[in-house]
Amino acid sequence: MNLGLVIVIIMLVIVLLIIISNIKIVPQAYAYILERLGGYKETWSVGLHFKMPILDKVAKKVSLKEQVVDFDPQAVITKDNVTMQIDTVVFFQITDPKKYAYGVESPISAIENLTATTLRNIIGDLELDETLTSRETINTKMRTILDIATDEWGIKVNRVELKNIMPPKAIQDAMEKQMKAERERREAILRAEGEKKSTILVAEGEKESVILEAEASKEAAILKAEAEKQKRIREAEGQAEAIRTVQKATAEGIEFVKAAGADQAVLTLKSLEAFVKAADGQATKIIIPSELQGIAGLTKTIAEVAHIDAAKPE
Repeated sequence: MNLGLVIVIIMLVIVLLIIISNIKIVPQAYAYILERLGGYKETWSVGLHFKMPILDKVAKKVSLKEQVVDFDPQAVITKDNVTMQIDTVVFFQITDPKKYAYGVESPISAIENLTATTLRNIIGDLELDETLTSRETINTKMRTILDIATDEWGIKVNRVELKNIMPPKAIQDAMEKQMKAERERREAILRAEGEKKSTILVAEGEKESVILEAEASKEAAILKAEAEKQKRIREAEGQAEAIRTVQKATAEGIEFVKAAGADQAVLTLKSLEAFVKAADGQATKIIIPSELQGIAGLTKTIAEVAHIDAAKPE
C-alpha cells in the first residue's frame, strides 16, 4: 500500500475523531458553560453544539433541576439564653448558569454558611416558646433573606424548612412535664364538663317526666269530666224520655176513654188519678180545683148508695 495513502487515511481518522470529540449534546434540564482560551464564551442550552478544538472548553455542566440540601444541625441561642440545635433543609434552583459558575467559589458551602448565620440572627430575636411555635414565620424570613443574598450567584431559594428543633435535655424534660400537666388539666375539665352535662340531662329528664305526668293527670281529669258530663246528659235524656213516655201513655188513655164514650164523671175520676200520680207520694199538700170538689162529693154519694145496695138481702 502506498505510504502517502496511509498517512492521508490516518489524518482523516484523526480529524474525524477530533470533530466527533468536539460535538456536544446538552441534555434536558442542563446547561453547559463554554470557555474560549480561558474566558467565558457562551452558555449552551438543550441541543447539539460544536466547539472549536483546543480553543474551546466546556468549563462547567450545570443542572437546572430543583435541588435539596440538608445541612447539619447548627447551635443557636434564643433571646432568653437557651442553646438548642436546629438543622435546616434548603430547596434551591439555578436560574443563571453563568452567575452560578463565576459568582462564588463553592455555592453549596456558601449557602450553608449563609443559612447558619441567618438562622442565628432570627432565633436570637425570639424566645424559646416563640421559636417552637413560629416555624412558619422563621421559614419565611429565612427564605426571603437567602433568596436575596443568593440572587448574585444565579441561585433562587424556593423554600427553607426547619427540619428539627432540639432543645437541651433539661428543657425537654420540663416541657414534657408541662405537657403532661396540661393534658391532665384538660382531662379534668372534660370530665367535669361531662358530669355537668350528665346532671343537666338528668334534671331535664326529670322535668320532662313531671311535665308529662302533669299533662297526663290533666288529660285524665278532662276525660273524667267529659265522662261525667256524658253520663249526666244520658241520665237527663233518659228521664226526659220516661216523662215523654208517661205523658204519651196518659194521652193515649184519655183518648181511649173518650173513644169509649165515658161521661164527665169518669173523666173527672181519671183526672183525680192523674193528680194522685203527680203527687207520687212525695207531695205533702195537693191543691184541687174548686170545680172538682163537687164532683168528689158526688162520687162519695154514689159510693155510699152502691154500698147500701150491696148490703140488702136478696
